[in-house]
Amino acid sequence: MDAVIANESQINRSDYKILIVDDVQSNVLLLKILLSNEKFQVCTANCGKMCIEQARAEKPDLVLLDVMMPDISGFDTAVIMKKDPELKDIPIIFLTALNTPSDLVKGFQVGANDFLSKPFNKEELLVRVMHQIELVDAKRTIQRQNRELLATINNRDKMYSVIAHDLRSPMASIRMVLNLVVASMSPDIIGPELFELLDKANRESEEVHDLLDNLLKWTKSQTGRLNVVLQDLDLNDIIPGVVDIFEMIAATKKIKLTYTGDSIVVRADNDMLKTVVRNFMSNAIKFSPEDSTIDITVTKADDQFAKISVRDHGVGIAADRLGSIFHKGETTYGTGGEEGSGLGLQLCQDFARKNGGDVMVESVEGEGSTFSVLLPLKTE
Repeated sequence: MDAVIANESQINRSDYKILIVDDVQSNVLLLKILLSNEKFQVCTANCGKMCIEQARAEKPDLVLLDVMMPDISGFDTAVIMKKDPELKDIPIIFLTALNTPSDLVKGFQVGANDFLSKPFNKEELLVRVMHQIELVDAKRTIQRQNRELLATINNRDKMYSVIAHDLRSPMASIRMVLNLVVASMSPDIIGPELFELLDKANRESEEVHDLLDNLLKWTKSQTGRLNVVLQDLDLNDIIPGVVDIFEMIAATKKIKLTYTGDSIVVRADNDMLKTVVRNFMSNAIKFSPEDSTIDITVTKADDQFAKISVRDHGVGIAADRLGSIFHKGETTYGTGGEEGSGLGLQLCQDFARKNGGDVMVESVEGEGSTFSVLLPLKTE
């Protein structure tokens, strides 16, 4: 009871308009006085036709509708209102001397929100009216919060897209220059300390570029601006090229990459497929110790799916984290202190499922992890 009173105290009754509809003028006058004294706005009508006209003109928040009227009954009036897009959401309390089960059932079938029996009690009237007004107020609050939330999400996605798009191009240039500098230099030429700084900057530029790329794709995916373009792809033509890209990055940690693959044709989006494998490769290198190996394999999982797996011999994942690894989005750190946002794995799952497949992980803490993506085989 205290909660109801507290909720009522937060509602400004003068913000709400109630339409009273009854062909008996004394009933209309009594209801008008009672509700006006409670600070509600009040408008009136004396028949079904006038009710519909007033509802369209006044946009009431609640209708108190008499059932027995000479031109159109309250039930028929309600049917007309519920078919009108402008009026269908206005709650209706029927005022009636009819109280048989069949009358009540019919009333609810045509759209009643509540009933008030004649002759009505003032306290009961106010309780039933306030109940409907509270529901209207709650609905408006939810709608306002939804609009605010949608605006916040749109602004966030726009910000992410702008950040990723505007920074990605210059970051790609920085990354390319650092790749060339590190490839052409050695500790003997510029000294071990400067070479170490260059090498660190090179690795960090790779990570930032990958993060921006993931951020841009994730934003487009979330906002529906990333189309899935399915085509027949031979994995033996795709995956080795992705592995080659990571050879130099892996070499900085003295990690060896091995590839074993069969000629398997899948039905998938080329860019999304490469993005998934790149993220798996990047994570494997990040969480592997020096002088270890990473094994990339392409096989048939069954008669429907191909399986691309990236297996490392790194730090592994705790058992309690395996179930949420693809959607938790938490920050993690690699064996070289590399920082990860967790966004890449969310993107992998999203892309795999958009292609009709899925992702999976197997891991033993301290021994390593195997991340795999399943993709539909080409159908004959």
